[in-house]
Amino acid sequence: MQGPPQATSEVVGHEILRRGEERFPAALNDLSTPPHQLFALGDISLLAKPAVAIVGTRDSTHYGERTCRNLARDLARAGVCVVSGMARGIDGTAHRTALEFGGATVAVLGTGVDVPYPAGHRRLHSEIAARGLVLSENPPGQTAQRGSFPKRNRLIAALASITVVVEAGHKSGALNTATHALDLGRVVAAVPGQIDSDQSAGANQLIRDGAVVITSSADLLALLGLAEAPPERTLPTLPENEQRVWQAIGFNFTDSDAIGLKTGLAAPECLAAITSLELMGIVECSLAGEVRRR
Repeated sequence: MQGPPQATSEVVGHEILRRGEERFPAALNDLSTPPHQLFALGDISLLAKPAVAIVGTRDSTHYGERTCRNLARDLARAGVCVVSGMARGIDGTAHRTALEFGGATVAVLGTGVDVPYPAGHRRLHSEIAARGLVLSENPPGQTAQRGSFPKRNRLIAALASITVVVEAGHKSGALNTATHALDLGRVVAAVPGQIDSDQSAGANQLIRDGAVVITSSADLLALLGLAEAPPERTLPTLPENEQRVWQAIGFNFTDSDAIGLKTGLAAPECLAAITSLELMGIVECSLAGEVRRR
């Protein structure tokens, strides 16, 4: 375990979601020991979106990273929230890809909500807090403790209707998340890997024991009852403000005020960037002033 990480100075303020309140995610009530409260940084409305957990080993291979990226990209483009634990490897790739493609992502931490773990993910933590949601049942300031992460894994499994294991060794924490998902009656799926790869041993074991096999994004979207995501498009090189706005929106309509909050742009700059993207033909605006990707 790494040395105690320090609370980030880039993200301030948090909200408390108490069990029994309307904002508390109802899916967590399925747990035998639901948290009494959650601490949250970011967009709490993401908890109402359909969600898939993508989890896996910290020691991911190029194959695992590529596969994770493809799955998270197409989930983001289909409007599905990507849930994971912000660890190195598969978790981090899932979060970054969802953000890159303007999608929703929720990171569930085993530390306090304001304590990035691992410390090397300080910037990722800030990006998720700004454009997604960071959750923890631990009080702010709490560092990693023994047992924190297995306890955290039950929340990941409960928040998602499907848990996908991309790569996992025999003792990977991703298998612990999958076990929680099975106990909750959720769907567990896994990506097959080489039979002589340590990183795929656990995922292959899940498939042997009955997990749904995921061989493409289409397989995963079909489990959700969704059509295949639209083909990826090649974008022109965008100016900085337009790039920030593009990354802040997805394929569902987003309020321009929310885009401004996510990008940190002043209202005139944000509106100018939206207009520029609309003239390029890559976003569309509703009569209510909301924006989405074409």
